[in-house]
Amino acid sequence: MQRTSHDPTARGPLLGSTKELPWLQLGEGLEVQILRLCDVTGDFTLFVRMHPGAKIAPHTHHGTGQFFVTKGELKYDFGNAPAGTFGFEAQGEVHNEARADEFTEYFFVGTGSSVFTAADGTVESILDWQSLKQLWLETRAGAA
Repeated sequence: MQRTSHDPTARGPLLGSTKELPWLQLGEGLEVQILRLCDVTGDFTLFVRMHPGAKIAPHTHHGTGQFFVTKGELKYDFGNAPAGTFGFEAQGEVHNEARADEFTEYFFVGTGSSVFTAADGTVESILDWQSLKQLWLETRAGAA
């Protein structure tokens, strides 16, 4: 059975074109396309774009993350990742700074969650398959 629209929560085979999927805002200058969400494993797959000056808030990985930069350069406290760079982030890693000084795009596969914190250590938000599913559903409801 061929699907006529992309549903990242669907089980089974899935095709999604980054040329057609909507960009959803996660923060100032930070947008994502949700490619896949899995309620069984907790995995999520995103295509991310960051506009010049965009920053990712301090966060701790409560699962792993893997990324591949396709355009621009992702800069963070571990190092710089220009286009063509693969990166792995281990469970328990803490990132205090992540930013893009130029237009940057990357493919990201996450497991578990990333917990974003304020300067005083309080939790500001959690990024995981559930929060991304909520964003997806809110976007679909708004488009209807």
